[in-house]
Amino acid sequence: MEKKKKKILVIDIGGSNLKILATGVAERIKIPSGADFKPEEMVELVKENASQWEYDLITIGFPGVVRENKIVSEPVNLGEGWNTFDYQAAFNCPIKIINDAAMQALGGYDGKKLLFLGFGTGLGTAMVIHNTILPIEGGHLPYKKKTFEEYVGKEYLTKSGSKRWEKHVLKTVEYFRAAFQPDDILLGGGNSKLLTTVPEGCRLGTNENAFKGGFRFWEEDFNI
Repeated sequence: MEKKKKKILVIDIGGSNLKILATGVAERIKIPSGADFKPEEMVELVKENASQWEYDLITIGFPGVVRENKIVSEPVNLGEGWNTFDYQAAFNCPIKIINDAAMQALGGYDGKKLLFLGFGTGLGTAMVIHNTILPIEGGHLPYKKKTFEEYVGKEYLTKSGSKRWEKHVLKTVEYFRAAFQPDDILLGGGNSKLLTTVPEGCRLGTNENAFKGGFRFWEEDFNI
């Protein structure tokens, strides 16, 4: 008798929106998050919006540092309480937690040495090399007078306009390419679609990459 394949719920937590999708479901659901968004609200909204979906396992993509399936520190773009919350108890099923950029990188990985740069509320960065996922907190590295994230994040885009923002995005790609020497660069995040130029050796990701990565994290053998 064939073993029944387990169904997975993927939760992609962002600074602006929370997005969810489960195995066999056609359309993702998008829910606003924000600077005061807390884990209790996330659980309540996910349970409410996924109440008609079947799932046995959960992947959570989180915008911050994750180590050994635990959130290490509070996120920059959300509320408090994320690093002390018991997600397993709240959902009552097995859970894997991964950095959100790493989850998107995994979704777009096709075997080459991959660098992922996610231009959303902030800057998400990760690599995948030989089926090993390497989350990188590259957005907080120094750049000009502040950090990369300060020049390519949503706030700078809104204040300074897309032309100046894109100039810094192209510089960011140049610096990260020189530092990490990838074979493949995937540009994702909600704002990557605003780029008028896709640099050589880069490709644009899709919204589906995060969910694809969340499913792959249970279904395939990756190291982290």
